[in-house]
Amino acid sequence: MIPALIKSVTFTVSLALMSGFTFLFVTDASAQGNLLITPRRVVLEGPKKNSVDMNLANIGKDTATYSISVVQIRMIENGGFETITEPDPGQLFADKYIRFFPRSVTLGPSESQVVKVQITRANELAAGEYRSHFYFRAVPKPTPLGEKARTLDTSSISVSLTPIFGITIPVIIRIGELKVKVTLSDLVLDMVNDTIPILKLAFNRTGNMSVYGDLAVDHISIQGKTTRVGIANGIAVYTPNTIRKFQFNLNKVPGIDFKSGQLRVTYSAPSDVKPERYAEAELSLHK
Repeated sequence: MIPALIKSVTFTVSLALMSGFTFLFVTDASAQGNLLITPRRVVLEGPKKNSVDMNLANIGKDTATYSISVVQIRMIENGGFETITEPDPGQLFADKYIRFFPRSVTLGPSESQVVKVQITRANELAAGEYRSHFYFRAVPKPTPLGEKARTLDTSSISVSLTPIFGITIPVIIRIGELKVKVTLSDLVLDMVNDTIPILKLAFNRTGNMSVYGDLAVDHISIQGKTTRVGIANGIAVYTPNTIRKFQFNLNKVPGIDFKSGQLRVTYSAPSDVKPERYAEAELSLHK
């Protein structure tokens, strides 16, 4: 729920340059700004997996050009992201140890292209997890030659809106023996206006690697009936963070009383990888 679309306009871009970029982080194979990227995360595990092919597809109706670069990102405690230039203590950047080609693509409607990602300078890598993020930025179409600029009324303020889309996905290198452990804590269920159930909790991570998975919430009635009331996919806790606070709305399922029974919360590996349960916790509900 980390996935990431950037949509900005000219008068907001200048603000973004002062405060850092704003990204929408992709947590699933999904399309943003007519660009579809798979896989949603690039994970290189040397030496057994030294390269990955990313597939970029234009699902729009117009030809589009995208530039590809690498940015460094910090995850903050509430799950938000900030761009940085220097690693935090315990954080390792991957950009010096990867190469990728091409660095820009132009795709017609329904066209696709493979971008090759490889580990480089592997002999310089000490054991650990290295992370950077690929940034796919839509390149605005140039003004056609011979087109005249519109005359502006200098007595008034004019704003030119130019949407710019961008997506980031993590690129991770893992070397050597890596371990991670996750627990769930501080579970609280709030009822907004006595109608909207919001679950709040904290992910606690230890070890030398990040964790990424899906959250499932089941309501267990006093009679023992189990009902799925919430799913949140693609939740990451990146190194060096040891805690991530998270909240999301549960589903209002007919017949479910959120003032009795209990909630069982399970954090597991995504369904498209080897099944693994990272953590589980329960919250008793009382009237």
